[in-house]
Amino acid sequence: MNQLKSREPGSVTLPGTLSSSLRGELIAFRRDLHMHPELGNQEFRTTAALKARLEAAGLAPRVLPGGTGLTCDIGTWDGGRPMLAVRADLDALPIPDVKTVAYRSTVPNRAHACGHDVHTTTVLGAGLVLAELAREGRLPRPVRLIFQPAEEVLPGGAADAVAAGVLDGVGRIIAVHCDPKVDAGKIGIRTGPITSACDRLEITLDGPGGHTARPHLTTDLVTAAARIATDVPAVLARRVDARSGLSVTWGRIEAGHAPNVIPQHAELSGTVRCLDLPAWHDAPDLVHAAVDEVAALHRAKSTVNYVRGVPPVVNDPVIVELLRDAMTARRGLDSVEDTEQSLGGEDFSWYLEHVPGAMARLGVRTPGDPHVRDLHSGDFDVDERSIRTAVELFTAAALIDADGGR
Repeated sequence: MNQLKSREPGSVTLPGTLSSSLRGELIAFRRDLHMHPELGNQEFRTTAALKARLEAAGLAPRVLPGGTGLTCDIGTWDGGRPMLAVRADLDALPIPDVKTVAYRSTVPNRAHACGHDVHTTTVLGAGLVLAELAREGRLPRPVRLIFQPAEEVLPGGAADAVAAGVLDGVGRIIAVHCDPKVDAGKIGIRTGPITSACDRLEITLDGPGGHTARPHLTTDLVTAAARIATDVPAVLARRVDARSGLSVTWGRIEAGHAPNVIPQHAELSGTVRCLDLPAWHDAPDLVHAAVDEVAALHRAKSTVNYVRGVPPVVNDPVIVELLRDAMTARRGLDSVEDTEQSLGGEDFSWYLEHVPGAMARLGVRTPGDPHVRDLHSGDFDVDERSIRTAVELFTAAALIDADGGR
């Protein structure tokens, strides 16, 4: 990267920009994915579409063992310096698409409401551009594309992809995630944790039940469930360093069927999130203890099912600078902004347990639009100019990484 770094940011003329014809094709590809969303580990149509397009470009994609997701190398790795990998996730969410657009989801209660259709399209686009550079002899080092299923399914399809060997020969990895708070044409970056750990918590409470006229003679499970919902987060707040940001948030509470009957069974479920790895490692034992203590005060029998999800995505500082250099080489310093750590979870973190890497926030908001279409909402959509931004970010990163020996 020494030669490129010696020039002013934004002044470097790198190959690997997106032609107008390919840009139109990628927008159409993204819209087709948006119209046909598939849930985690069910992305057969999406996988087939990617495989066909990559093969049409003369490449040799390899479908992952589960039949969804694939990898594809651009160039041939000779066993020397490990490759740079670029990762996308394929799956949609089980929510309805409520937008009024021509490419609205055609599948009831399924929507690409997290931008994975954009992630997939941009990595495909980068692969097609890099393949052309490789044919012209202008790609100094091979690059691996990773199209991963089931990011939304805890503990995440990334763990299965790693087990299938997608990182064999890979030395570093990059990715983007759509951010509706950042303008299209820009990215947000952060060194260190950029997402949070996310686990799933399921609690069942049991007792003998009884009449609401005599709660003193039985176990009042409705009150016990309510106290767990409020007291467990409060207990944890005094047992964990506040800087760890450990947070328990409930998504479901169920108990009882009649107004004058104390039930025999109650259930709560929610998520546990935290900002750093030490808190994440300690969280299961801490949560178990807090639930048991609160339940015992109300004479309820508690059972805790703590489902491990994903650790935080911790961006490597060297790879963050690679993304910064790539974006500024394309669009100048104003195209990069700092971003905060999110409490959202992302299974990209599993790759970073094995190789250094970084994830950037991809701006998808139309500049000047006051309406933020948040992730995981039925009206989520993107400014499709973001596709070009990500493709050119990835191609620049591949070229600068090869030039600089990172």
